[in-house]
Amino acid sequence: MIEILEEQLEKIIDEAIPNINSADDTQLISITKPVKNINPLHFFHAASSTGKDRVFWSSTQEDFFIAGIGNTAQLRVEGLPSQEVEKKWRAILDKAIIYNDNKVPGAGIVALGGISFDPKKERTPLWENFNDSEFTVPEFLLTQNNGANYYTVNILVRKGDIAEQVANEIRGMEEILFSDTTLPATDVAILNRYEVAPEKWKESVELATREIDKGKASKIVLAREIRLKLNKSVNIASVLEKLLHTQPNSYIFAFEKGKDCFVGATPERLVRLDKRKLLSTCLAGTAPRGKNKEEDREISKSLLHDEKNRQEHEFVVQMIKQAISHYCKDINIPEKPVIYPLKNLQHLYTPVTATLLGDYSIFDIIEQLHPTPALGGTPREESLAFIRENELLDRGWYGAPVGWLDSNGSGEFAVAIRSGLIQDDEASLFAGCGVVKNSDPEKEYEETNIKFLPMLSVLGG
Repeated sequence: MIEILEEQLEKIIDEAIPNINSADDTQLISITKPVKNINPLHFFHAASSTGKDRVFWSSTQEDFFIAGIGNTAQLRVEGLPSQEVEKKWRAILDKAIIYNDNKVPGAGIVALGGISFDPKKERTPLWENFNDSEFTVPEFLLTQNNGANYYTVNILVRKGDIAEQVANEIRGMEEILFSDTTLPATDVAILNRYEVAPEKWKESVELATREIDKGKASKIVLAREIRLKLNKSVNIASVLEKLLHTQPNSYIFAFEKGKDCFVGATPERLVRLDKRKLLSTCLAGTAPRGKNKEEDREISKSLLHDEKNRQEHEFVVQMIKQAISHYCKDINIPEKPVIYPLKNLQHLYTPVTATLLGDYSIFDIIEQLHPTPALGGTPREESLAFIRENELLDRGWYGAPVGWLDSNGSGEFAVAIRSGLIQDDEASLFAGCGVVKNSDPEKEYEETNIKFLPMLSVLGG
């Protein structure tokens, strides 16, 4: 039993029920308590038998993990996040009864989710379970922050509920979630790998360079897809475990919708908000890692001085600065990028810090930043129009913001690259590259092959 006293849990529920006005009305109660150490992946995996959807988020650099089970409340809108999402979020918080003395980021009432890359793009059946903008408040939440663990129960109480019965249902779930579990072996293997029209994709790169030569755009980002057939159904917890081990400087995420799960390990933060302190990062310009330290240093040096990659990086830096200038003060941007190393790749990196003004929210910043030139291109509307017309896939949530926000005023969103949509024993993986004036289709194709590696490596490739 979790360290919420049984009598206390029933008392909280019992006190809330009389205040519910009608049969259609509900009351959200959120209770957060510190708990003994438990592996968030074990908590996540234990829920696989419950039939409830799961979410996972990790920023390993900050020793920060969230594992969420079930769905107490949802925020859904058509199109990109807007004031409508913020209004729905505020409505949930204003009405909720919150017991949380710790104020730990990512604990309490937390909404986790994402948005579509381009809601104007024609939808395909591949992403039918993922809405344009969808955020879920889990029923059961485990948050790990700097080695300390916090457990949240988000209860939706209705008129006529019996406190003892509701509490018993919660206890039954806790027995499952906090049971001793071990993760299954990660022996999945690829039976078949199918690249979706690679030659046609290269032709679209060539077409993009011609459009850029005509002055219709400065940069256009084009993504492509590979489809995998696997030897068995994928265990998501095992995939996450391998990503945590192999991609230590990345955000590891999973958003489950029935038998579909969007999973990835992205190094690219879009925006982080801690109270009113904002951090955004530019991660654009890519090269492989070297086979040894000397070769790695040479590749890093070459990347720092490569005209194409520096130009691509500067596009994103200036876009971020311009996008947040109306919403922030005290904007600080270093003069030059540095190298950000990952297991398979290295990138040019520039952090951008600022203070959020007035009543603006994290959704205002997301709306301004997405899509960055690193995922869409520049100018934004012209590059998006080209992608809609010529790209060979429905990106869905690939390349779009995914993340979380909480009732304490904190939140973080990353750009969902290095990712794939897993569907039982099949998977679609996605990768893209920035096309500029002098881009070579073959080199861009090879760059995407490198970017497929993080997900391929954990799926038996």
